[in-house]
Amino acid sequence: MNQRLVALAIALCALTTASEAKVKIGVIGPFSGPFASQGKNFKAGIDAYIALNGNKAGGEEIEVIYRDLPQADPAQAKTRAQELVVKEGVQYLAGFYFTPDALAVVPLLEQANVPMVVMNAGTSMIVTRSPLVVRTSFTMWQTSTPMAKVARDKGVSKVVTIVSDYSPGVDAETAFKTAFTGLGGEVIDSIRMPLSTTDYSAIMQRVRRSGADAIFAFLPSGPTTLGFVKAYNENDLAKSGIKFLSPGDLTQESDLPALGDAALGIQTTFHYSVSHQSQENRKFVDAANKAIGNPQDLSFPAVGAFDGMRVIYKMIEATGGKQDAQKAVEAVKGMSWESPRGPVSIDPTSRHITQNIYLREVSKASDGTYINKEIATFEKQGDPGLAAAK
Repeated sequence: MNQRLVALAIALCALTTASEAKVKIGVIGPFSGPFASQGKNFKAGIDAYIALNGNKAGGEEIEVIYRDLPQADPAQAKTRAQELVVKEGVQYLAGFYFTPDALAVVPLLEQANVPMVVMNAGTSMIVTRSPLVVRTSFTMWQTSTPMAKVARDKGVSKVVTIVSDYSPGVDAETAFKTAFTGLGGEVIDSIRMPLSTTDYSAIMQRVRRSGADAIFAFLPSGPTTLGFVKAYNENDLAKSGIKFLSPGDLTQESDLPALGDAALGIQTTFHYSVSHQSQENRKFVDAANKAIGNPQDLSFPAVGAFDGMRVIYKMIEATGGKQDAQKAVEAVKGMSWESPRGPVSIDPTSRHITQNIYLREVSKASDGTYINKEIATFEKQGDPGLAAAK
């Protein structure tokens, strides 16, 4: 379909949508395949928000339409978004677990008159690519930067960074290295792995020979992180005294039962823990557990989706259900609320979320389940990576 036909189809669709009773929200994510648990969490967060707040925003009934994207695939992400806008008449696009998928869809937003609410993808530059993008998740710079201070406070002076070789991994590496060297630490080796990497033994042996005090690691949550943490233990890095530093993607709650006691004591910095102590989180977890079915499957993408729905509801209220992407985004700039993760706000300039980042330690709860116990708080963290992204 050429650009002229796409534009005509979008215009006709917008006229049709205006006469329909429901405001449609299109959500793109991995609902099958190796990362299906992350898509399952998107849906659990959305269902939880609707269960607690109803299926009407500003008196307008909403309908959520899902499109599956099992793995990062920018071309298919763009196709899914076009289908949602042209065939389904959605007024909002949301979800996006992987950064490349979100970036592929951004060029469609202005032409389609549709805002994008990023519920996961963690690369800083996404919000700089269009004024119609709002983030309710986190960025790798935001979650990785505080770990540098944690490391220095532990007496760590030499680190090897190990990351997946794509935008979020590069962001995590750069964020940690910038902060760590700024505090007097030294990164003695930097390893970037293909996303397809599943055997980490050679990397772990390289670390053991390096003389490092610690590793700083990032991989996208899912099967890859599970295998990486196991390799860290199986290659005796922990026994050798080499500390494990990372953002919280590597100890997401849904992986903790499989990691078992091997994960105990691992500390990470992240924006959310399912065990966060607040009334808002208790209500959210209860509703999300009902939606997801198995409480052990609940993890961080659910809270990004839950808060994403809050933002979309506000957009719908502000526009009276009409399709006006610019007005919708303007309405949420500076918006603040008490999230299940703690106090949050949407920065009026960057449209990125400001939030607390927590130092968490894998522990056992009184019932024997594994949790990420929050032990320290870095309050009101913005995104240090936005300057680098421009």
